[in-house]
Amino acid sequence: MADFFKLRLQLEARPYASRTWGYLSPVLALLITVVIGVLLFIALGKDPVQGLRVFFWEPIRSAYALGELMVKATPLLIIALGLAVCFRSNVWNIGAEGQFIIGAVTAGGVAMLADKSTGAWIIPAIVLAGALGGMLWSGITALLRDRFNANEILVSLMLVYVADMVLSYLVYGPWKDPAGYNFPQTKTFDSATQIPRLMAGSRVNIGILLALAGAAALWLYLYRTYAGFAQQVGGLAPAAARYAGFSSRKALWVALLVSGGAAGVAGALEVAGPIGQLSPYVPAGYGFAAIIVAFVGRLHPVGIVFSALLMSMFYIGGELAQSRLGLPKSLTGVFQGLLLFSLLACDTLIAYRIKIKSGAR
Repeated sequence: MADFFKLRLQLEARPYASRTWGYLSPVLALLITVVIGVLLFIALGKDPVQGLRVFFWEPIRSAYALGELMVKATPLLIIALGLAVCFRSNVWNIGAEGQFIIGAVTAGGVAMLADKSTGAWIIPAIVLAGALGGMLWSGITALLRDRFNANEILVSLMLVYVADMVLSYLVYGPWKDPAGYNFPQTKTFDSATQIPRLMAGSRVNIGILLALAGAAALWLYLYRTYAGFAQQVGGLAPAAARYAGFSSRKALWVALLVSGGAAGVAGALEVAGPIGQLSPYVPAGYGFAAIIVAFVGRLHPVGIVFSALLMSMFYIGGELAQSRLGLPKSLTGVFQGLLLFSLLACDTLIAYRIKIKSGAR
């Protein structure tokens, strides 16, 4: 039989990690997500051009649409910034959704104390209550990990369901609005508790400014302070941290408390902003989606800003696909999952290169 050549794809380890592919990997992952999305729309019998339009054009086509984009991006950005501290410290907080819920609950409890005579001091009190609630919930994970070496992934994740039950108990029970026609929700918060909006005719509020300030503060902390350097070393290399005099226990507590506090602030801004009351629908999956936001943004504050905007486009696109194309709202989760798995696949190129080899057979 005559010889012929067969092309083979082979992964070859790089001598060192590629910084170029570290930045290009999220872009390639997004392109792969778009291509698979087009195939998905075709398989569902929908116009792929119209499908891409509702996901990538409609959320930015007007000033009002951009405002809604920022409303969705605000909690994602705040939570992802906190998670970046955790993940850079090698602490795997998967329960930001639960910390978001408890932050919303504690903030809602303060908001319900307000009446028409309440002054502007109530808004900082609401945000502070949310931060403390989130820190309390993440502190449980930190305590169990520190004292009993419990796995923080499992503990933080299971606490999400506990937080959801706490919220359900309150809105179905003691906090239920007696004038709410038996719906499981609290009374609508007084106008004094409303997070100030940036412009008339738009729901975007000062939360986006707090989120951007948080991104700047995180950049300074991680890359321009001794404490930020110690935080990352304490989580990534405990033995080296002890040798250098850094505390790995401190890194654990700081990471989880910062992350929980950020998620709690996001919950406070959500219930005292766009929602205006507590209900079983407060959990919107932001805590889980923010994990993808953090990794797509390469755990860097600037990258997280852009990835939060991208993920908020998926949220809005999913809602528009439901109303305009007759597709299920769960399509949002499909696109989020596609982006995450595409990113994981593309990240292989950071440590490996693809070699095309030909061999005689």
